[in-house]
Amino acid sequence: MTLEEVVGSSSTDKKMETVSQALEELLVAAQRQDCLTVGVYESAKLMNVDPDSVVLCLLATDEEDEDDIALQIHFTLLQAFCCDNDINILRVSGMRRLAQLLGEDTENSNGNEPRDLHCILVTNPPVQPLQCQALQDVSSFCAESRCRNLWVPCLELKDR
Repeated sequence: MTLEEVVGSSSTDKKMETVSQALEELLVAAQRQDCLTVGVYESAKLMNVDPDSVVLCLLATDEEDEDDIALQIHFTLLQAFCCDNDINILRVSGMRRLAQLLGEDTENSNGNEPRDLHCILVTNPPVQPLQCQALQDVSSFCAESRCRNLWVPCLELKDR
């Protein structure tokens, strides 16, 4: 391994960690402002009705979801729609951390069906748009990734 590879690898890891933290902050802030749409079908409905309000599409999976053909087909269609409508897309692993961030009950002790966290949209309300550094950081990361021909960048949310 060359010095450039070591230094580049270290800075890439640091960048990924920074963007992961920004994404976590963004999700918490968006949920507080009621700017999240959760679920594959709910997201598809919203994007059909008002795609201009969507600023980020988050596609979340873990290893056990990789073999779910129906989910992968949904993801492919959502990715195509997002690319056609200039919506930033991120693939994320770490469903447990995502559930923690969104206050999901992983034990499901209340008897309700857990929400489908495989697709989450961050929307920008027209009245009071989201103005946070985290959104700018995540958007910049997506734009930089597209410049490197990586249209759907991947992040890992780590348990804490």
